[in-house]
Amino acid sequence: MSLVVRARRVLLPEGERAAAVHSEDGRITAVTAFDDAPAAVTLADDEVLLPGLVDSHVHVNEPGRTEWEGFASATRAAVAGGVTTIVDMPLNSIPATTTLDALHVKRAAAKGQVSVDVAFWGGAVPGNVDQLRPLHEAGVVGFKCFLLDSGVPEFPPLDDEGLRAALAELAAFDGLLIAHAEDADVIAAAPAPRGPSYAGFLASRPGAAEESAIGRLVAAVADTGARAHVVHLADADALPVLRRARAQGVRITVETCPHYLTFAAEDVPDGATAFKCCPPIREVWHREALWAALADGDVDLVVSDHSPCTPELKRLDDGDFGAAWGGIASLQVALPVVWTGARARGIGLDRVVRWMAEAPARLAGLPTKGAIAVGRDADLVAFAPEDRWTVGELQHRHPVTPYAHRELHGVVRRTWLRGRPADGTPIGRLLRRGGMPE
Repeated sequence: MSLVVRARRVLLPEGERAAAVHSEDGRITAVTAFDDAPAAVTLADDEVLLPGLVDSHVHVNEPGRTEWEGFASATRAAVAGGVTTIVDMPLNSIPATTTLDALHVKRAAAKGQVSVDVAFWGGAVPGNVDQLRPLHEAGVVGFKCFLLDSGVPEFPPLDDEGLRAALAELAAFDGLLIAHAEDADVIAAAPAPRGPSYAGFLASRPGAAEESAIGRLVAAVADTGARAHVVHLADADALPVLRRARAQGVRITVETCPHYLTFAAEDVPDGATAFKCCPPIREVWHREALWAALADGDVDLVVSDHSPCTPELKRLDDGDFGAAWGGIASLQVALPVVWTGARARGIGLDRVVRWMAEAPARLAGLPTKGAIAVGRDADLVAFAPEDRWTVGELQHRHPVTPYAHRELHGVVRRTWLRGRPADGTPIGRLLRRGGMPE
């Protein structure tokens, strides 16, 4: 199969220009001048050709909790949002992806259902150090751990000894550990959340919990020489710790999420449990500091942390922040949400693509993804950045999202996966680390 797409605006690694992108058998073979391919698919004048996004933080929840989401619905939502590759998190599914057998179960559940390409994280939990190398050799892109209770019993947290044991094992083969970094002791000392008060929920998970856990992680990474990554940073006060560590050569990266870049605690209504996530959405100055850190390169990437559940678990009836599941559904809207915020701050679309395509592909070790360049997969998105729309019905299994009824800039009009039109039919592949298919 061959495909040529041309546009007056194409976002390439070296910058934006008019170009024609040629592909054969799913890979980009050439990028030529716009006029070199008159028979190509030609984008409208208000559209920009982007590389397909890579979302390295998606909780699909299948098998075991498929009623929360599932591979079919999650990957349809990804296509609609211009995301052509997702990396599935190892928890909230049953079994959790903490053994080689569990990885086989997960892949069997996904096979034949996925509309985009899907890679997998493994999990690091107490007692599974001996599974880390086999999972790595089987192609997982790295290992997720929690430094406090994960919320599900089948994925317990690592204590300091377990964290260092996992990092030491991963250092032996240069594996990657990604960590949910909140300190259980700090949270245990805070007031417990109850009822519909958002201020009460925020106080129950103070920023100091992130700072303490990130400090512990940095020390362990420095001592073991391993690689690590902090997921979903919400607390801007943790940035100096990360900045110093990186300056000293500690191999640690960090991500944030669209909800931390969009919302502010001051604006979350009491009882609005669609906004509940952990770490929580913090005050407006944290939001603005995270934007500044992205611009300065102190935060590396933006991914959704798509973590849906059933409406009942969100406690929409009573708005109880203490009892509601913590997770935000956002996979389909992540690109326009981040672009809307970037545009309002004078940040170019090229930076957004770097944060949401190139950097997540690099983190996950998927070298054929994340850019429009010769040799990469022909994952392409026609995006209308100035078109406006209001969030309504989405492809997620459940419609609960804090973005409901929000007006956004940027519409995904067409998506191609490895040179084929992506329309929600199951044409995706399951990937190993390195980008090779199963």
